[in-house]
Amino acid sequence: MKLSNKELMRDLLWILAGNIALSAGVAWFVLPNNVLTGGLPGVAVALQKLIPLSPELMINIGTIGLFIVGVLILGKKFAMKTILSTICYPVMLSLFSYLAENYIPADTFIMDKYLATIYGGALMGIGIGCVFRTGASTGGMDIPPLVINKYTHIPLPTLVMIVDALTVLLGAATYGLQAALTGILSVWVSSFMINKTMLIGGHDAKNVMIISDHYAEIMDKIHESLERGTTIIQAVGGYSQQQKPVLMVVVVNKQLPELQKMVAHIDSEAFVIVMNANEVQGLGFSYEEEL
Repeated sequence: MKLSNKELMRDLLWILAGNIALSAGVAWFVLPNNVLTGGLPGVAVALQKLIPLSPELMINIGTIGLFIVGVLILGKKFAMKTILSTICYPVMLSLFSYLAENYIPADTFIMDKYLATIYGGALMGIGIGCVFRTGASTGGMDIPPLVINKYTHIPLPTLVMIVDALTVLLGAATYGLQAALTGILSVWVSSFMINKTMLIGGHDAKNVMIISDHYAEIMDKIHESLERGTTIIQAVGGYSQQQKPVLMVVVVNKQLPELQKMVAHIDSEAFVIVMNANEVQGLGFSYEEEL
């Protein structure tokens, strides 16, 4: 699908913003405090005691090297989605490190290891999530799982978890168990923020399924009072083998109590199932329409 100029510009801005957040998290929190984490920053910190190179230089070399490997094995499509991050990330990482060393008071970013782990992991997760929203890749340690997946067909999430686990184990060999356990916390925070960032633009909501003989009255009341659309799903009872309509409605979180009271008032014996809807988009669930 060909993107319009507006969509292309939006994706470029997301990738740029993502690399800014990722670089800031690594340069200002991970590297100054030797925080073990996933990806190339974690590898660089883990190898710092073994290789006489700065972690920043190791990350930049690794980013470019893995990109070349990815292009050779995964092809042009991969290259087109990754090249911008491969250029931006090393440049911005060097820039943020330079600013920290020359223009920001010394020891500003030297802090408690757990604070650095949480805030560094959060910034990294936000950055990666911004890039993932465009369907692009940040490169780096995303590439080995993609390469292995191509030849083994092992699920990608499993491979990503294995690579991150090996990174933390490498850190345990050089920094000890406590540092490795801290690294696991960083990986978890980063993963959490990736998921949250990728859901920006949608709305947390509840998907409610209602089974009631008074479904028509409930449906009308929802339309009138909550101003929400409904869907009637024809279902068959497993025990009775009788057809019975199921009413489905999606409401924002603050409308759920009113909906529950409404259903209970009309039919106290109605069967109601409430499920989380992590992302909802469309009429009534957009920034343009006030909820």
